[in-house]
Amino acid sequence: MPLEFELCPGRKIGGTHPCFIIAEIGQNHQGDIEIAKKMIRMAKECGADCAKFQKSELEHKFNKRALERPYTSQHSWGKTYGEHKRHLEFSHEQYKQLQRYAEEVGIFFTASGMDEMAVEFLHELNVPFFKVGSGDTNNFPYLEKTAKKGRPMVVSSGMQSMETMRRVYQTVKEHNQKFCILQCTSAYPLEPEDVNLRVISEYQKEFPDIPIGYSGHESGITITLGAVALGAKVVERHVTLDKTWKGNDHAASLDPHELTELVRAIRTLERALGSGIKHMLPCEKPCHDKLGKSVVAKVSIPKGTTLTLDMLSVKVAEPKGVAPEDIFQLVGKKATSDIGEDESVTEDVVEGYGKKTRV
Repeated sequence: MPLEFELCPGRKIGGTHPCFIIAEIGQNHQGDIEIAKKMIRMAKECGADCAKFQKSELEHKFNKRALERPYTSQHSWGKTYGEHKRHLEFSHEQYKQLQRYAEEVGIFFTASGMDEMAVEFLHELNVPFFKVGSGDTNNFPYLEKTAKKGRPMVVSSGMQSMETMRRVYQTVKEHNQKFCILQCTSAYPLEPEDVNLRVISEYQKEFPDIPIGYSGHESGITITLGAVALGAKVVERHVTLDKTWKGNDHAASLDPHELTELVRAIRTLERALGSGIKHMLPCEKPCHDKLGKSVVAKVSIPKGTTLTLDMLSVKVAEPKGVAPEDIFQLVGKKATSDIGEDESVTEDVVEGYGKKTRV
């Protein structure tokens, strides 16, 4: 299986394809569908590839006592956790509206299925890919059923160990070749010392045949850029219209200005990462023509003299002569004509010196 696949129609990830940027709206819409639409448009205008939500069928995600638990947080939308979650949960019909709106705007639309029934609904909705949130990454029956649907998958790895992630990889891989794993730490907001970006490199070693990405909850964009520099092919960041709004995720989210800057910076960074092939580039030629050094004669060298190292030096010279890295190849060869002191040693005045293209 190649290291790339089509995550969304016409959009591949992995390999040399651009990083896929997910704007995680989650439940930062405050339960208001008009705010949700504004956030979809904002994600598009900021340059993100995908607007993502979180879908739960609450009775399948929580047991009764969890839903009945008093919820007195300043971020609460109800007296119990169930009331709070119901306020933030969109209906099936509202999800269809949001999907249509995203299509009008021109941005990919999906959601994390937070339980098996939510995945069934998203499958019927025909989302381009499933997102597995960290809370379900070690839920192996869920993983297996989701993988069998055949849609591409993006799997976060917050709260998990490498041993668990190996099992996740094997479980999904058995049924679905099109998936990627995101390094993630489930803390909101996330402190830099807990990010552990080096896990991206470890995942690349452990799972060399799938793309690796990053899901972040930190402040700012610097750390996410570091993830892209390490090779993250998918990045996901929470977004908000206002960081002061009620809700746990707003403080750890990017506002529109930050999201715009993140997208711009990632695209600049991708250009800067280049091909990995080291050679002198055309843009370097002016500097090379002006300051590139050559081999020159330290002393006068009569025709027929066998060259020794102490006869030669390296300077910025006119005209260009033999490249400094080839100076040792001149030793032991004869001068085919007189070379004056401080003159360039060129290929045509050295016997048996094969002209070498300077690159």
